[in-house]
Amino acid sequence: MRSSVPSLRLPCSAAATQVSVFDTDDKPHEQCGVFGIIGDPDAAQMCYLGLHALQHRGQEGAGIVSSDGSALHSVTGLGLVSEVFSDASKLAPLVGSAAIGHNRYSTSGAASALANVQPFVAGYRFGQLAVAHNGNLVNYRSLRHELESKGSIFSTTSDTEVILHLIATSAARPLIARIVEACESLSGAFSLVFLTADKLIAVRDPHGFRPLVMGRRPNGAVVFASETSALDLISAEYVREVNPGEVIAVDVNDMLIATSYLLTRKPRKSCVFEHIYFSSPNSIIFGHPVHASRYNFGAALARESPAPGADIVIPVPDSGLFAALGFAGASGVPFKQGLIRSHYVGRSFIAPNQEERDLAVKLKLAPVEGILAGKSVVVIDDSIVRGTTSSKIVRLIKNEGKAREVHMRIACPPIVGSCYYGVDTPRAEELISNRLGVNELRQEIGCDSLGFLSLESMKGAFGEGRHMLCDACFTRKYPVTAPEPLAAEVGDEAED
Repeated sequence: MRSSVPSLRLPCSAAATQVSVFDTDDKPHEQCGVFGIIGDPDAAQMCYLGLHALQHRGQEGAGIVSSDGSALHSVTGLGLVSEVFSDASKLAPLVGSAAIGHNRYSTSGAASALANVQPFVAGYRFGQLAVAHNGNLVNYRSLRHELESKGSIFSTTSDTEVILHLIATSAARPLIARIVEACESLSGAFSLVFLTADKLIAVRDPHGFRPLVMGRRPNGAVVFASETSALDLISAEYVREVNPGEVIAVDVNDMLIATSYLLTRKPRKSCVFEHIYFSSPNSIIFGHPVHASRYNFGAALARESPAPGADIVIPVPDSGLFAALGFAGASGVPFKQGLIRSHYVGRSFIAPNQEERDLAVKLKLAPVEGILAGKSVVVIDDSIVRGTTSSKIVRLIKNEGKAREVHMRIACPPIVGSCYYGVDTPRAEELISNRLGVNELRQEIGCDSLGFLSLESMKGAFGEGRHMLCDACFTRKYPVTAPEPLAAEVGDEAED
């Protein structure tokens, strides 16, 4: 069991560039997934399953903290959930009827370190407190500087540690009041689950940037999770979202649910990229089914940017699947699986040159020549970030698949701004659409035509909720302005 907040992460260096196979997606990455459950005799096992369902939100590390009613017990490790909890003995210490868990995705350039795997557990004058955090605090550095000037000693570079220090130094009573006071000081994105010896507490930031939902199991256990797909796996019924700015506390003794709100009220600005790429297609996020949103994006794309004379529509698996189905349905062009994704590629490898970096895509995606050869192909992908993978996919389809033409269609607008709210995105100058227009980008990636979904059509898929979305990565209109040091350091470690 961890007795204090984790230690400082040390930077890594290598003579060659290490490229994770997952990074060849050239996509933004969600930082993590969180899960919490209380009132279940198999809390740790349910948490383990919930983290499995949220594995796509983070693959670098996983952890579970449980409560037996008097003390907290912690197991964390690097790797996938199935690797960290590889046998029953790993779950054995996690006794009790309440637990929280966390899947971690490390930020770009940051070294994997066990000490940075959440949930964090801290001991202070009122006992033990564990926290798991999805998001990013844009005022992390100023808060840390203020706390350090008053004598606080930090042992990590994670902004999550700031939250624990704010709670520990608060003079408010009881714990809920301390958490509320601490969260009132935070600026940015945070979906949090806290665990004490007898309480599970969920908090969502006033803008509602990142998702957080509540459910109930048939035995009455209360569950919180980043996505509804985690509820489905453990047969928990979806109850509702945790509202932006809401604080929900559940006591293990009577299972009473107490709700309060942060004093600060802000306009809702939920991350639209949850629907474009991050969330599982079988989840309901911000009240909308993810698979339906992606299908609608594809259908709108077909109307806005048709590909006359195309023979087939294929997705870039797996995230382009539903948008490709939508495009095919709206256009009448047949849908085919022209690229096959390997699910058995190793975690990472050294790729010191361009030829070997191209091999990363070939290892992950295999063209079906019998489907592609001689055809005019519409390729549907969810987004383009740096553009590096898109060019490799075009070459793969033309050279290996023998396609006659490749028409790229992207089911979101061009990404021109970095994210400060819990998404690992490149700096603005690395975003290819921030440097090149559509025609220049088409030439860069080598396709015969290129089209993006318009911002209007993307937001239109959400009906009356269209104005409740954060679209800063497409518009550079940020709901919460990042302090200049953070804006200059996107991609550095902030929240794990």
